[in-house]
Amino acid sequence: MQTKQQIRQLLLSAGISPNKRLGQHFLIDLNLMRLLVDSAGIQEDDIVLEVGCATGSLTEALVARAGWTIAVELDRNLAEIARKQLIRARSFELVNADILESKHCINPAVAGALARARERCRGRVLLVANLPYNVASPVMMNLLTGPTTVDRMYVTVQKEVADRMAARPGTGEYGILSILLHATGDVRTIRTLKPTVFWPQPQVDSAMAGFVRNQAKCDRITNMGLLSETVHLFMGHRRKTLAACCKLAGGRLERIDDWTEIFEQCCIDPTQRPERLGADDYVAMAEYAAKSQLFD
Repeated sequence: MQTKQQIRQLLLSAGISPNKRLGQHFLIDLNLMRLLVDSAGIQEDDIVLEVGCATGSLTEALVARAGWTIAVELDRNLAEIARKQLIRARSFELVNADILESKHCINPAVAGALARARERCRGRVLLVANLPYNVASPVMMNLLTGPTTVDRMYVTVQKEVADRMAARPGTGEYGILSILLHATGDVRTIRTLKPTVFWPQPQVDSAMAGFVRNQAKCDRITNMGLLSETVHLFMGHRRKTLAACCKLAGGRLERIDDWTEIFEQCCIDPTQRPERLGADDYVAMAEYAAKSQLFD
């Protein structure tokens, strides 16, 4: 792991500085970095995905514990620094690319790296990262809904994102990310982080958060894509009633001609607003729709 001075020297030697447009804020508190790694409980046969590895500070600690580590870095200059820092590392692959091919899809280069890693290691797949602020939510949502998924996430994110991760129905922070996380697993906030533990300092507080996929919850979901579409339909119009949202359905959901029956079968009041429903309600609606409409 690298101190602030070491990171500054690495950037200076490369003739570069932190890129705010890419959300580059380096975690420089080594105790907090250790807390993140320890919280993840990485085992020797686990595969760890790190998004935004920067100069490889956290990566060094991940490589020491995991069976295989995949570090993703968009910035070409930072990727080259990390590659040099980890030149002697084994069981490691660096992908110099955007983690996202699009807002709704993990980059195939990253998906391919994970697929190859699964051939080497039979343990869990973990996301452990100081996530770049500008991609944190879409990265987590894609790794929840697949087809490329992870079993656990231990991340530092903006505090408002961590609040959304843990939010409950009826609160201002409750949203699509909240529902998908609670539908598939369990979330906890590990620690709130002040701007001073990063360099350069962001203008907002951050937080460490953990997510563990719950297999029992996942087993009840037969069509993750349809669940995601259902959540996006209703929470995309969270101030309308559920009945009003149905008229705006598109894609596969447009084929449903009797939402009233779905609401009745799931014991849901159609005059409620979407933000009042819990994750279990959304799972129930998506599952009933999947069975009655025979969606693929």
